[in-house]
Formats: sequence, structure tokens, C-alpha cells
Amino acid sequence: MSHPRSVLLVDDSKFARLLVKAFIESSFPDWTVDEAVDAIDAQTRADARSFDYFIIDFNMPGKNGLELGADIRQQHPQSTVALLTANIQQDIQNKTEALGMDFIAKPPTQEKITAYFSAKESSHD
Repeated sequence: MSHPRSVLLVDDSKFARLLVKAFIESSFPDWTVDEAVDAIDAQTRADARSFDYFIIDFNMPGKNGLELGADIRQQHPQSTVALLTANIQQDIQNKTEALGMDFIAKPPTQEKITAYFSAKESSHD
């Protein structure tokens, strides 16, 4: 099974955060999942500690997910950063990839979230 990991979910939608958090915790019960409501909150949390994974929404007040993701990638190069968004335009996907981030299309499902993290954990072994 997987090693305990830490995840920061960044989304201005409380419902989206609760949903993804529930998916992660049900598949990876020994993981720690923290939440941030926007880029400023996320940056404050990232300044205080590192996370194994950052899952970031695209559309948020202030910085968008690509801008925040770029900052996080620079600050925490060992962390995995993914953009979780309903904005599935090819341009957004290309920018996500160019920044070294993963792309996860909304809506999140238990299967999609579990498969994403399971694949990432397999590649770490």
C-alpha cells in the first residue's frame, strides 16, 4: 500500500474540497489532507510546510491555478502539482503540461482521484 502522504487541496468551492478530500481519505486513509480556499491561503500554507501533492483549481479569486501552480512548482520542486479544473481547453492543458503540472478534468470522481494518486504512487516505487 502507499506511504502516508500529505495533500493540499486548493479550491474556492467548499463542496469541491470536501468531495475530493472524501475521495482521497476513503482510498488513502493514512494520508493527511489540508484545504486552502484561494491562492493566498495556499501560499501561506506552502510557506509553512511542504506537501507531497498540491491539487489546485483553475478558477479562483486572485491568482488562477496556473499562476499558483507555477509558484508552487518553483517553491516545492519535489512536490507533485496538479490542476483540477472543468476548463478542459487544449490551451489550458498545454500550459499545465509546460509548467510541469498534471491535469485532472472535473468533475472529480472516486475512480478518477484514486486512479490518479495510485498511478503517482506506483511511479514513486
